[in-house]
Amino acid sequence: MTTTTAPPSTSRRSTDNPAAPTKNKRSLLQVAVWVAVGFFLLNLAGIILSVIVNAFGTTWFRGPLPEGFTVEWFGQAWQEFNLADVLITTLQVTFSVLALSLALGVPAAYALARRDFPGKKLVMLLMLLPVMLPPITYGVPLATLMYQLQLAGSLTGVILVNLVPALPFVILVMTPFIGQLDRNLESAARMCGANTWKMFRMVLVPLLTPGILAAGVLILVRTVAMFELTFLVAGPKSETLIVALYSAAFSTGIRSAQTIDAMAVIYTVMTSVLLMIALRFVNPTQIVGQVKGAADDD
Repeated sequence: MTTTTAPPSTSRRSTDNPAAPTKNKRSLLQVAVWVAVGFFLLNLAGIILSVIVNAFGTTWFRGPLPEGFTVEWFGQAWQEFNLADVLITTLQVTFSVLALSLALGVPAAYALARRDFPGKKLVMLLMLLPVMLPPITYGVPLATLMYQLQLAGSLTGVILVNLVPALPFVILVMTPFIGQLDRNLESAARMCGANTWKMFRMVLVPLLTPGILAAGVLILVRTVAMFELTFLVAGPKSETLIVALYSAAFSTGIRSAQTIDAMAVIYTVMTSVLLMIALRFVNPTQIVGQVKGAADDD
């Protein structure tokens, strides 16, 4: 007599496959992540759009949209908050920080990329601190120093405090760019009679132009958006746009919400334009790859 065995049931096969629960958990995790990201983006878009609509609206008390639209709030904000002087101060601070950080940071990055000296790793660690730490952690002691030096409230003091995080940022961006250049180019330039300055100006600077543009545009965006350090040191005649926006929103007095929103729109447009220019010249993945490649070479 022959006996036949029944095939295993489908439910038993599914329980014997350990990959099925894992795939289900991964799919649920992906769905949860996408839902969270979508919820965050939806709230962010709602906040930004409400500010933009209110900046152009006449009155907005009922309904999904204002009763009318106008651009008069921008003119009123321009006069009430003296935005002409604020924008001039913002540009002065931004381009001064840009020029000083590039003039000091590129040679410093060259020295760190080409020279070995005792304490080099410690110097690199110190360069990382102003970039990695929140500005408020070192902003209060820095502002105290500015007040002791009687530089607080002046344009010079605002430039100096913004230079503290900008200079290490330029050095950290430019060091891998310089490290990937062939040293034989410098040796050939010296054999042709070029001194250090001429070799740096005529050989290295043209090759480093993409890195300099990348660091420069990122410094522009970072300086315009720097609030903590500027707020702690700025005075009535040295406020940048973001500090003036904060003062308009939270200082005493009765102000129209539409004028403050119009000022916020101006600030958002400025930072967005600078950010788009930055992304035009800078590929973040490329910078990370160059930093990783330089670290592997070392």
